[in-house]
Amino acid sequence: MSEEIQLPTPLLSPSQGTPEVITTELQFSEAITQLGTGIGPFAIDAERASGYKYSARAYLIQIKRENGGLHLIDPIAFGPGHPLFAQLSELFHDGEVILHASTQDLPCLRELGINPVTLFDTELGGRIAGLPRVGLGPLLESLMGVSLAKEHSAVDWSTRPLPHDWLTYAALDVELLVELRNKVYQILVDAGKWEWAKEEFASILAAPPAPPRIDPWRRTSGMHKIKKRNQLAIIKNLWTERDSLAREIDISSGKLLSDNAIVELATHAPTNRKEMEKVLRPIGLRARWFENTATWLVAISDALTTPEEKWPEVRSSADVLPPIKLWRDRFPERYAPLTHARHALEVRAQELVIAPENLISPEIIRRLCWSPPAGSTLIRDEESVAKQMALLGARRWQVSIVAPLVASALLESLPLEPVAVTAQELPEDAPEI
Repeated sequence: MSEEIQLPTPLLSPSQGTPEVITTELQFSEAITQLGTGIGPFAIDAERASGYKYSARAYLIQIKRENGGLHLIDPIAFGPGHPLFAQLSELFHDGEVILHASTQDLPCLRELGINPVTLFDTELGGRIAGLPRVGLGPLLESLMGVSLAKEHSAVDWSTRPLPHDWLTYAALDVELLVELRNKVYQILVDAGKWEWAKEEFASILAAPPAPPRIDPWRRTSGMHKIKKRNQLAIIKNLWTERDSLAREIDISSGKLLSDNAIVELATHAPTNRKEMEKVLRPIGLRARWFENTATWLVAISDALTTPEEKWPEVRSSADVLPPIKLWRDRFPERYAPLTHARHALEVRAQELVIAPENLISPEIIRRLCWSPPAGSTLIRDEESVAKQMALLGARRWQVSIVAPLVASALLESLPLEPVAVTAQELPEDAPEI
């Protein structure tokens, strides 16, 4: 007889009900007092209006603590830098803050003045533990036996008032986060990976803000289709105008004009609305695109009348490595050690029950193989490799495991069989045109 499959129990509402949204200073002060009487870590989540707004600000903050209640705070009612956010942040200094996928929420929390000093990231913890699915829902199902509905995951959280069912959905994201944290923690401890996780969590909190991108317009999707400098000039102008307008009215840039539309306009350079509609019709017309037709047409015209010597260069960022697919034929002396390093990492990752990309960033391995430390290709110079890894951002636990493998791989001159390039190995900054 086959075993009966135990289905997860749907989690439909918080144990104490969905709380009222906090919008006044009195409510906020009372929530801080209640949280202060609680015990243990703080479970936190934030909802943004990604895909709807230009900004990445938080439109709802959810906080829960054992014996400290569950609270939903409307940050828009208070604004960044409000003294009550400073009080809340000070309270968090007394305990651990639990976030799921913390790098997504930390920027908007810090914008408000919330700065945790001790972090537990349940998603990253799950990755280090080697769990196969680390989304909040899958983790709750596999470790807690409950399921979350995700029908409101992509709604516009800037909506006011927020519907009650949205608030319930948001509250459930922190309802069992403390219990989930404890489950993930125990798995990490049992696997001897807790120190690894602590180092990763501390690294996230210590990381400086990302520097502004140089020529961010070069990140426009579909740029690989552009081969002419005058077309690059159009893309630059359209992207800049779109970004300025989106920032001014706080709307997602893609809603004003999609990247695909920008590339098509740059390719065909229409001179009036009728031509513009003809160009964009094959990719699907959007009424919103034509609300600023005059702005787009002027941007195109200005680009084409700009002196040629001021057109952007067709180039690749000097800091971006060539695509892996080119290494085998064009750079065999770099490709050979890369294949050995990747193979050794794959084997070690399987032994440690962790995904290779969580054991070490593939970008670090590529850079080490592309520009190895001086002398490391002549002798097994593990110390130099370790120092270079640290400079590239690897943590101590990663260096201790990976440096010996890479030091050996750098001595190889004949490649292993070709290994397919995975999505995880694509660099964060793909080659730019």
